[in-house]
Amino acid sequence: MTQQEFSHIANTIPHEPGIYKYFDQTGKILYVGKAKDLRKRVSSYFSKTFTSYKTHELVQRIARIEFTIVNSEQDAFFLENSLIKQFQPRYNINLKDSKSYPYIVIKNEPFPRVFLTRNPINDGSEYLGPYTSVFKVRELLEFIRRTIPLRTCSLNLTKKNIEKGKFKVCLEYHLGNCLGPCEGLQSQEDYNENIKRVRDILKGNLKPVINHFKEEMMVLAKELKFEKAEEVRKKIEYLEEYYQSKSVVAGFKGGDKDIFSIQKEKSIAYVNYLMVRNGTIVQTQTNRLDAKLDETIEEMLIYAIRYLRLTFNSDATDIIVPFAIDYPEEKVKIIIPKGGDNKKLLALSEKNVNHFIEEIKNKERLKVSRNVDHVKILEELQMDLQLQELPVHIECFDNSNFQGSFPVSAMVCFKNGVPSKKDYRHFNVKTVEGINDFASMKEAVYRRYKRLIEENQSLPQLVIIDGGKGQLSAAMEAIEELNLTGSLTLIGLAKNVEEIFFTGDKESLKLPYNSSSLKLLRFVRDQVHRFGITFHRQKRSKGTFKNELEQIKGIGKATADQLLTEFRSLKNIREKSFEEIALVAGKAKAKIIINHFEAKEVSSNS
Repeated sequence: MTQQEFSHIANTIPHEPGIYKYFDQTGKILYVGKAKDLRKRVSSYFSKTFTSYKTHELVQRIARIEFTIVNSEQDAFFLENSLIKQFQPRYNINLKDSKSYPYIVIKNEPFPRVFLTRNPINDGSEYLGPYTSVFKVRELLEFIRRTIPLRTCSLNLTKKNIEKGKFKVCLEYHLGNCLGPCEGLQSQEDYNENIKRVRDILKGNLKPVINHFKEEMMVLAKELKFEKAEEVRKKIEYLEEYYQSKSVVAGFKGGDKDIFSIQKEKSIAYVNYLMVRNGTIVQTQTNRLDAKLDETIEEMLIYAIRYLRLTFNSDATDIIVPFAIDYPEEKVKIIIPKGGDNKKLLALSEKNVNHFIEEIKNKERLKVSRNVDHVKILEELQMDLQLQELPVHIECFDNSNFQGSFPVSAMVCFKNGVPSKKDYRHFNVKTVEGINDFASMKEAVYRRYKRLIEENQSLPQLVIIDGGKGQLSAAMEAIEELNLTGSLTLIGLAKNVEEIFFTGDKESLKLPYNSSSLKLLRFVRDQVHRFGITFHRQKRSKGTFKNELEQIKGIGKATADQLLTEFRSLKNIREKSFEEIALVAGKAKAKIIINHFEAKEVSSNS
């Protein structure tokens, strides 16, 4: 739209607060903005001099202008944010944030469950959050589980169902993690008190929860129930020490606050947000913003504040920022601190945003340096091993077994000098019985390259066999059977002495211990060793658990699986009582299992 074309409609735009929308010829929204005075603000885009090329480009694309009048600048601010979020126009500030944040939900149901979700829905439940870390959410839930007994089952605990006796208490009741509302052993009122304590903990309001437990502990002590009193004391200790120590920062005064700092570099800005509740930092988040029309640092900060406060459902009235901004939200106090706790909080926010920027730069520098170094190292390796081609694709094999049982092989893949983990492979050895490292190596190499040939995939330039001449010869047999001789180079890397063997050579090659070539070969070998050992341990553990349980006469695979799912390990099963095992496997099988472990213990002691 030209200035002349705009002049025909300028008088139709009112001198009122509101929002304006620019559309292109196809009807797509290009930009959404707010203004105290719509006519003045929109007219500024069509002045003879443009502040930037981007603004000039935007104006050239405008085919239609729409506006909405509102009652105040604050209403315009809210509406602008809503429309930007809905339409994400091309020329508006873009805040890089594609995460799906986790929430903790208190379910809208009798005896509410408390659990993690990423998809809040309008079902009447209470959603607390969102949180920036799913790890922190799981940690909070585990802390609540240790401290406050709540149900985890999905039973429909209506009053009618409970009175009919439809349900029976489960293992969680016997372990003390639930007070049995399903059998009417806990009232709705008492359960709701526990839910209230959960809310207090999630909001960082620990004082009433600690006071409740202290009162409970005193009552139990007076009744001479010292064991139960000790359990409550441990909960208090857990709250006072563990939970508070896990808080990012505690002890700031002044109630609920939002702290924002910003650093701008050219058209990119980074904003850090600290959410302080009850004197504790409960959330921290740093986001990147891309300016589209050379927005000022003040404009970018205002946009980020509104976006982040909406995202994290903040209703704090104190907002701490590094410089003055015209933030139009009513009942909000903008604070530019000169000293005290507010200044410390702002300094902490600035430290976070600077660290975020430095990490991004470090990653970029590391990426560049890695690309350069790896090419040089691969060229050095090509020269040291006298390879015909640059070894941009390297694969390495290793075997593991335990006293002839659970034999496995592993293969790792490096491309351009770095691990290509999506190409790592495990092999369950199928054709070899007992201890036969050479045959196991041959099978793994044969299966790997037979698959690559069948799938028309590229072969590596270099194959490393973790072992000496025997393993190398076995691997070479597989290569010859596949008619791949000369298509790739095989070497054996002997353990400990770091000797390199080539097929057919009597003498080994010894590279300088600190050479880049040998360092790369060792790194590849260490990767396959770690990868293979991890898989082998998993298989061995799984096999050992199931074998011992399934070898007990009267215990089948289904029961063994069920017990391991519930108790996690064979060691835990051994430590469980008859009653605990019976809840999972039934009384008859529990008796068989207990008798088996007791007989085994007697025989080992005799």
